[in-house]
Amino acid sequence: MKTKLKDNKIFRTIIIPICIILCFVGKFIPSFNGLNSDAFGVIFIFVGVLILWLTIGIDWPSLLCIFALGFINSFGFSNVISSSFGSSTFVFLIFTFVCTYALSKTSLIKRIAINFINFKIAKKNGYLFIFSFLLITLILGLFISPTVLFIILLPILNEILEILNINKCDKIAKILMLGLGFSVSISSGMTPIAHVFPILAMNAAGINIASFKYMTIAIPSGLIIFFLMYFILLLLIRPKFSNLDFSKVNDLKKDLEKLNKKEIIILIIFIIILILWILPSFFEYIYPPIYDLFNKFGTVMPPLLGTLLLCVIRINDEPLIKIDDAFKNGVPWGSLIMCAATLALGEAIKSDSIGIISYLENTLGPTLSTLPNILLLIIFIIWPAIQTNLSSNMVTSTVVSTIASTILLSISTTLSFETIIVIIGMLSSFAFATPPSMPHIAIISASESASTKDCLLYGSIVMLISIIISLIISYPLGLLIF
Repeated sequence: MKTKLKDNKIFRTIIIPICIILCFVGKFIPSFNGLNSDAFGVIFIFVGVLILWLTIGIDWPSLLCIFALGFINSFGFSNVISSSFGSSTFVFLIFTFVCTYALSKTSLIKRIAINFINFKIAKKNGYLFIFSFLLITLILGLFISPTVLFIILLPILNEILEILNINKCDKIAKILMLGLGFSVSISSGMTPIAHVFPILAMNAAGINIASFKYMTIAIPSGLIIFFLMYFILLLLIRPKFSNLDFSKVNDLKKDLEKLNKKEIIILIIFIIILILWILPSFFEYIYPPIYDLFNKFGTVMPPLLGTLLLCVIRINDEPLIKIDDAFKNGVPWGSLIMCAATLALGEAIKSDSIGIISYLENTLGPTLSTLPNILLLIIFIIWPAIQTNLSSNMVTSTVVSTIASTILLSISTTLSFETIIVIIGMLSSFAFATPPSMPHIAIISASESASTKDCLLYGSIVMLISIIISLIISYPLGLLIF
């Protein structure tokens, strides 16, 4: 035991200084082969911080990332702060956590959890219990943005674990946590409804693909990946269900008291938030003016309005929530700081002044245009799958689609251009492996049930599965449709 602790200390002593140096030394590398000093600085920061996230932790390495980005000459501290702590995503997460905290302080989530685990199919055995929860997540995710869905389902998952007396460090909890995040990511690539990444891919390529055609390819592909993901998690993690006892589940309903006035009002406020999140997307094609009106508000307005109502409305001369209590107990600040760092890093990567994206377009484009069709197809499937698991989904869908359209439309090829863009949009959503890929993956990495290493290991396997399915299922389906 002492040797293990000593080895760990030696490892930290070596790896931490190396990574800190990486975060600051890159900007001093002179311009080379089309990359300027700032580009090298951002790349070295990404590498250094990613190593720390994977080996040390998420708290201070995230602050290091934000701090180091501030010294990039063409980015600076004003940009790094506005793109991290000042970003709409960061603010959205804060107020969404406040609203879900208010919900978690009531019996509402407990009611949902108890009713869920009382479904006959979910109570048959542990395998069907896990499958039912993940399938519900996938279905809901077809119409709800990934971060919103994850924030809604996370407290429900925690309540289920508590009801069934499942320790958060147990293998069952690990499968449920990883499966929740992976299912959310898979569902976000299966439809363009309320999901920005497929839309960005089409816009970058300069084409408009009907939602039905997109879903005809993406939904079957996503379902296959989902089933394989489920079996892979069970096979590799191998949970034990001997301690999973459903015998007292029915009795839990008897302990539930009737909803009181406070809980009803909180439920109404949360329903309003959900409506403001979900409903506008249905008007995009039915009545675009309503969609455009709500689209101007962005994703921050609903949880901000919800937080305001929760603080203003009083029952028995007490507010529904106290904001300082919600900030202290309901907001996972460690995970949020990591999200802030990844947002700033993504903004730096796609910055025109830093020039990483333009470098990729100028250097990779001419080389790829000389390759055989089958190799081009493999590259445009592997590339977005890997990049989206290492950096911003928006950057991935935009960059890869832009280069794909530039190459495929400028050379003589028999490849289906529309199908490739659909696959790029789908794979850009399939973020599983590293914290920078999506905010909910960062939250999972900081949870008690799963670590950064778990996300990297199992997420990489699911990523590999998505590459194979895209090649042997998605592309042939596209050939039948386009």
